[in-house]
Amino acid sequence: MSKMSIADAATKLGVSKEAIHNRIRRGSLESVVEDGVKLVLLDSDVTNKQTIKQTNKRATQQNDDKYYKLLEDQNERLRQKVDRLEGETKSLREQKEQMLIEERIRIEKIYKDKDEQLKNMLNAISSKFLQHTLKEELIIDSQDLVEAEIEVDEEKSTLISLKKYFKQSSYSAKKLKKLKEKFKKAAKEDDERFQKIGKKHYLDTSKYDYSDLFS
Repeated sequence: MSKMSIADAATKLGVSKEAIHNRIRRGSLESVVEDGVKLVLLDSDVTNKQTIKQTNKRATQQNDDKYYKLLEDQNERLRQKVDRLEGETKSLREQKEQMLIEERIRIEKIYKDKDEQLKNMLNAISSKFLQHTLKEELIIDSQDLVEAEIEVDEEKSTLISLKKYFKQSSYSAKKLKKLKEKFKKAAKEDDERFQKIGKKHYLDTSKYDYSDLFS
């Protein structure tokens, strides 16, 4: 048996002093009073077992501390790995965005160049068409001018247009229609009695006889 104070017993057994007092009251621990001081009687086996228990507890605590430290180290390494992967992912995302921007700029440039080429082609076609149209208009205008000059000088000239010739006639509408067809047919057959100036045909009644066309 070992004698020790309440405080030492509590430390030895790994409990509170209140727990030692409760055990003494319940009779699970023996105690004596010496010189007015209550001492706890502990069996050496109990103290040895308690010491072993405390030793095991401390060893378990140490193992737990090592385990927790290992977990913390692993968590730290995982966190660093996650940070690195997030950094790489961000870098790849930025590279992808940059590639998309460059590709968009390239495509816009291609379409811009194509639009410019198309615009130049349309301008060239429009220019040629305009030149052709102006040329035709000039030809028509020149023909109209010649015809106008001839019509102005018809009073001084022996030529008279078919239109004016029939306008001056007094034939019936039915007869006039037949005569126009005959005259136009003869004019189209390159009859030398007809002169074509521009789009109109002219007669020279002072020079040629047209009586055969009235029959």
